[in-house]
Amino acid sequence: MTVALDQPAAMTAAKPTRRRRLSIGAMVPYLQAAPLALILGAFLLLPILMITVVSFWDYDFAAMYPDFLTTNYADTLGSWVTWKTYLNTLKYAAIVWALTLFVGFWVAYFLAFHIRTTAMQMVLFLVCTVPFLTSNIIRMISWIPVLGRNGLVNTTLVQIGLIPKPIEWLLYSEFAVVLAMVHLYTLFMVTPIFNTLMRIDKSLIEAARDAGASGWQVLWNVIIPLAKPGMAIGTIFVVTLVMADFSTVQVMSGGQSASVALMMKNQMSLLQYPAAAANAVVLLVLVLLMVAGILRIVDIRKEL
Repeated sequence: MTVALDQPAAMTAAKPTRRRRLSIGAMVPYLQAAPLALILGAFLLLPILMITVVSFWDYDFAAMYPDFLTTNYADTLGSWVTWKTYLNTLKYAAIVWALTLFVGFWVAYFLAFHIRTTAMQMVLFLVCTVPFLTSNIIRMISWIPVLGRNGLVNTTLVQIGLIPKPIEWLLYSEFAVVLAMVHLYTLFMVTPIFNTLMRIDKSLIEAARDAGASGWQVLWNVIIPLAKPGMAIGTIFVVTLVMADFSTVQVMSGGQSASVALMMKNQMSLLQYPAAAANAVVLLVLVLLMVAGILRIVDIRKEL
């Protein structure tokens, strides 16, 4: 009889213990995510918040003054020069994206479907990455002796008689800017596309061929749709890098072209930090809208 009376009491005592264990178990995911959340907060969210705050400050030629003004945004969004600079940056982003997508897809396609052994695929992929072991600045400047008036290309074309005099627009032009950017950022398109193509089940391609599909039909109806997540990831990489690039535009155009990042760099050199911060916020919003549009079109979770 005593045992029967003690059983409810034991069950009652066990319930808080079980609830305590459940509450501790529910906290484990938050504790695991806490270090990453702290890192992102300290090195990503806090700097963005500081830039946003500074963008509302006032300034003159000597100092900044904490305030809450919308003058910097009015000057940024109300200037035709600024709009022209943004359009020029978007033009670079669109051209470089199209060229890197074309080159990157066919390089990745060749590595994934025309190289039979995995070892050779890795070797060739590493060969593609070797130039990226050097600095972007060095690889960009290396185009100057190639494209210059007395550079390798002009000298060769003149000597073989294809042109009577050197071509002037090869260097210090928009062509040079686009060429250097394509050279710098193509790998960021190749890598995600190659990773996506390697995950495609080869039996799907064989089934399409058995059904009578031609090579182009297999490419258009099977391979490209399955490669869209990799293309989307590569697009995000390339577009964000081009939008933030100022050194390539400055050096390869010879100061004859402009971009938003270069405009912000010039503003900071003149100690116009609030104006540069306002441009940075506008550029960040623009890039986030572009990324959001890409994510609406393609579900990259299939790749992740």
